[in-house]
Amino acid sequence: MAVVINGKEVAEKVKAGAAAAVAGLKDKGIVPCLAVILVGEDPASVSYVTGKRKALAAAGMEDKSVLLPADTSEEELLAVIRRLNEDKSVHGILVQLPLPPQIDTLRVTEAISPEKDVDGFHSANIGHLFSGTEGFLPCTPHGICVMLKEAGIKTDGANVVIVGRSAIVGKPLALLLLRKEYNATVTVCHRGTKNLAEMTRQADILVVASGHAGTVTKDMVKPGAAVIDVGVNRIPDSSKKSGFRLVGDADYEGVSEVAGYITPVPGGVGPMTIAMLIYNTLEAARRQNGLC
Repeated sequence: MAVVINGKEVAEKVKAGAAAAVAGLKDKGIVPCLAVILVGEDPASVSYVTGKRKALAAAGMEDKSVLLPADTSEEELLAVIRRLNEDKSVHGILVQLPLPPQIDTLRVTEAISPEKDVDGFHSANIGHLFSGTEGFLPCTPHGICVMLKEAGIKTDGANVVIVGRSAIVGKPLALLLLRKEYNATVTVCHRGTKNLAEMTRQADILVVASGHAGTVTKDMVKPGAAVIDVGVNRIPDSSKKSGFRLVGDADYEGVSEVAGYITPVPGGVGPMTIAMLIYNTLEAARRQNGLC
């Protein structure tokens, strides 16, 4: 059976380090501050934002989150972002996605100051990621790399296969793992990939971020491989009070019989995303005060 990589434990380690650093900054009169903007009341988004705000409080950071109604116009949202860009007490800005249909997500992402873009989605930070220069790394890909390191899984020379090419996970993770510090050989698969199972069976490290439950089954995994499951899917389950349960993009029960390492859902990659957001907010406060 596979060794389970406990994302909660790794995330707590990252957040504890950030909290200690925050205490040190407070001695200098600096309080790291994040503004999370939520438009509407989508249940999943509300849950994510609540988790982020709790993590901020636990780390001793200031929370200047903004909650807006679902009928907020694009211009109204951009005005809020402009205000936060100009507020020197705010070090990081995050707009919770997805946004309502009347708002252009790309325009909103590009409106955030790159120096406050702690999600790492602004084109300037994507450029930094591509060139290997200093910028904010997207939280989920960075969190995956931290998990691999903490679990003792070597990326140097490893064959990494990523299933999914999203701008949030697949593409930035590929760029990150190609850096010399990780030195992996990376293949990105997607809906147009022929013979997907043939590709995934070559992976020493298999990252599944397709957004669909059951994408990877045990016959698609190389024995002993590390499987990082990014997916979060709700499937019906009458035994649960909620009527559903959360599963990843890989068949956990089957894959865990073959893999050497595996991340659970929930409790795997998810907690790392929030932990790296806290880390990025801390870095933003340091950079904006000339401390790094």
